[in-house]
Amino acid sequence: MNAHEVHSSPHDRRAIRDMLAARVASDSHRIIDLAKTLVGVPSHYPPGDTHALARRIEQFAADVPGLEIERVDTLPHVANLVLRVKGAKPGRRLVFNGHMDTFPLVKPDAWTTRHTGEERDGKLYGLGVSDMKGGIASILFAMSHLASVREVLAGEVVATLVSDEESMGTQGTQYLLEHVPLARGDAMISADTGSTRVLRFGEKGMLWLTLRATGRSAHAAHVHRGECAIEKLMAAMSSLTAIRDTEVDAPREVAEAIDRAAEASESLSGAGESDVLRKVTLTFGTVSGGRLSNLIADGATATADIRIPVGLTVAIVENRLNELLSAHPGVSVEIDRRYEPSWTPPGHEVIRMLAANCEQVLKSRPVVNMRVGASDARLYRYAQIPSVVCGLTAFNMGGADEHVFVDELRALGEIYALTAFDYLL
Repeated sequence: MNAHEVHSSPHDRRAIRDMLAARVASDSHRIIDLAKTLVGVPSHYPPGDTHALARRIEQFAADVPGLEIERVDTLPHVANLVLRVKGAKPGRRLVFNGHMDTFPLVKPDAWTTRHTGEERDGKLYGLGVSDMKGGIASILFAMSHLASVREVLAGEVVATLVSDEESMGTQGTQYLLEHVPLARGDAMISADTGSTRVLRFGEKGMLWLTLRATGRSAHAAHVHRGECAIEKLMAAMSSLTAIRDTEVDAPREVAEAIDRAAEASESLSGAGESDVLRKVTLTFGTVSGGRLSNLIADGATATADIRIPVGLTVAIVENRLNELLSAHPGVSVEIDRRYEPSWTPPGHEVIRMLAANCEQVLKSRPVVNMRVGASDARLYRYAQIPSVVCGLTAFNMGGADEHVFVDELRALGEIYALTAFDYLL
C-alpha cells in the first residue's frame, strides 16, 4: 500500500502511519550524513552569514518532490528559509522552527575531532551540531518523508529555518512572524537544544541592564575632595541582590509541571534547575570603572542579567529594581533588552502528541518542563501560537568537541515525522 492508495477510513490511516513509521526508522541513518553536511558549512556568529548554508538546504529541497521552499533575505548576511509540504485536504498548519547560525569557533586547537563534522563512537561532533544543525537535519528528514505521504495529509507542515538568533536579533523568526503569513501556524515545535527526554513548554523572561555610577575625581591622597563611583556601584549591586527574593505566584499547572519533572530534568540539566525555574535570578556579567589606582573613580559601570519566572511580569521586576536603586543616588540604570516570560499549557495537544511519539520511538515517556534558557519559541508564544521545544541533548555546546548522540539524532527525525503526521490527520 502507498499513499496514493490510501482513502479516509481509520484503518487506512493506521496503515499509512505504520508504513511511515517503518520507513523513517529504516531510513534515519540518512540524518547523520545530512547533519554532517550542514555542520560542514560555516555559519557562526559573528558574522552570522547564513547564505551558504541556505543554498545547501535549497539544494536538498530541490531533490524532494512536493517540498516547496522560499527564501527571505533580510540583511546582507541574514538568509531565512520557509519550507512547506502541503496536504491534499485543508486543515491545520504545524510549524517546525530552527536557526542556522551558530556560536563562534573558539580555540580550534582545543578540538580533538573535526569541528566541521565527525562521527565517532556513537557520537556526532561538530561546531553547531547541537545548537542546532542536528535539529535542522531532523526537520529536513521529516519534511522529506512527509512529502511522500502528502496526499493523505489534511493541512500542511511548514519549517522556518532562520538566522539572527545567536545575536537575539529581529531579522530571523521575528521578521518572518511579522511579514510572512506562512510562518504562522496552529502549533510550533522548536528543534533548539534540549532533550527528547524533557519537552520544554515555556521560558523565563529576561532583563538585560547597565548600571552607571558617577562620582567626583580627586587624587587618592585627598579622599575628602572626591566621591568614589566604584563604591557607589558596589553598594547598589549589593542591594540589587534582594531582587532574587521577589515573591512569585506561578500558575498551578506550571508549578506542578516543574515539580513532576524535577528528578528527570535535573538528571540532565543539573541539581538546582527546579529552583532556578521558580525564582528570579540575577547575575552580574561585567564591571568596570576608574582610570588609575591613585585616582578616585569618577565613573563605573556594571551589566546584569535578570531572568523572570512565569508568575511575574517585566513591569513588576522593573518596579522592584527602581525601588532598590532609589536608595543609591548617583547610580542610574538603563534597560538594554527586555522580554516577558512565556508558556504554553503543558497538557496542550501538540505536546501530548510529541510525548507519545517520543515514547513510541525511544520506549521511554518524556517529562514536560519549563526551559532555563531562551529560544525563538518565545516569539511564537508571543504571537499566540502554542509552542514546545524538543531538540537534542547538547554536550560541550559552543566549546571544543561539541557533540550529540547519534541514536538521539536519528530518533528525533522519526519523532518529528510521526508527530506531524498525527497532527495533520
